[in-house]
Amino acid sequence: MNEVYRRSCGIDIHKDTVVVCILPPVGKSGEVCRKTYRTFRNDLIRLRVWLKQLKVTEIAMESTGVYWRPVWNVLEDQGFRLLLVNPAQVKALAGRKSDGRDARRIAEYLQDGRLDGSFVPPAEIRELRMMLRHRVSLLEQRNQVHNQIRDLFETASLKLSSVASDLLGVTGRRIIEAMIAGENSPAILSWKVKGKLREKEELVKESLKGYFTEFHRVMLECYYRQYQFLTSEVAGFEQRIAERMKPYARQVDLLMSIPGVEQLVAWHLIAELGVDLSVFSDAEHCASWAGLVPGENESAGKKKSTRCRKGNKALRRVLTQAAWAASHCSQGYLPAFFRRVKSRQGWSKAIIATAHKILVIAFHMLQSDSPYKDLGSDYFDRINPARTTRKLVARLEALGHQVQLSTPEVSIA
Repeated sequence: MNEVYRRSCGIDIHKDTVVVCILPPVGKSGEVCRKTYRTFRNDLIRLRVWLKQLKVTEIAMESTGVYWRPVWNVLEDQGFRLLLVNPAQVKALAGRKSDGRDARRIAEYLQDGRLDGSFVPPAEIRELRMMLRHRVSLLEQRNQVHNQIRDLFETASLKLSSVASDLLGVTGRRIIEAMIAGENSPAILSWKVKGKLREKEELVKESLKGYFTEFHRVMLECYYRQYQFLTSEVAGFEQRIAERMKPYARQVDLLMSIPGVEQLVAWHLIAELGVDLSVFSDAEHCASWAGLVPGENESAGKKKSTRCRKGNKALRRVLTQAAWAASHCSQGYLPAFFRRVKSRQGWSKAIIATAHKILVIAFHMLQSDSPYKDLGSDYFDRINPARTTRKLVARLEALGHQVQLSTPEVSIA
């Protein structure tokens, strides 16, 4: 029986250069080939041609910052088996490190099957991921500007944020725009009040009595203009994302059937995971990649910290937000699960456990293309009714009641 042809290549990546090491084909003798290329596009294309000439079949490279991306872009979809690996897996021993040795070690580890590849989604999913992460960045910048406006009001002794729950709500924006236009009278500014704040018009008037100078007006105009710009950028990005998400409308609708998962959370799940989940061996490996599985740290029979390992921060953030939303639902399996864990291990661990549960549910739904089926609020009572009965009886007896249970008679027709 003929062996499958394999020829391994390791690439040590830096900002300006890449060092490439190619081993002889498996089972054959020959010299180890090594070259150094610059990272400009034409140089990387020459690298690709050289790899094809030597009939390389598999390539491994370290995930060095963002510097691996240009190399990946040139080699992707060119018939190579590409592997992006964690630098910790190929870390050199002290005193035995050089670029050439690093490249050869990566190639040898790849040939021996000692490397685990990182998840690199298709190009369209990577673009969606970048857009959604940029949207989050814009929201963070806008929130920073919001806080600067709040602090500016406090500096000028204006206490509007103590009266209005949202300083930049409808009422807040109307007042800010009038102040930028030159209005200083608290009485006139209080006429800008809208909605439920009309009941607090006098309190609003008192909160606007301060020391608002021309300097504060200039700074307020600058902050407010920046806030409006970021708001328009967020809205524009959401429209572009919505257009790119149209091919995944079916998956978005499926995910939105999970309690706590709204449209934006569903978008993030697709952008971070993709729709082809065969890259993960099972749901638990996916949860581990997301950083939602307790870590293991045991020595001499003693368990130390079980803190979750680092994972995909963007995915973990949206899942914890979804878990928080699901915990506020009145009925259903997820809020019941959250309350069960919270009663034993506290709020923070309950949020992480619920986020883990949502990810596992989403994984199976996307994999099987099936809608969410809620197990019900009484699921944990139904799986062990005897235990539930004992707990309820114990609670009643603790309150001073005498409990006598009877088995209901079954009538035979």
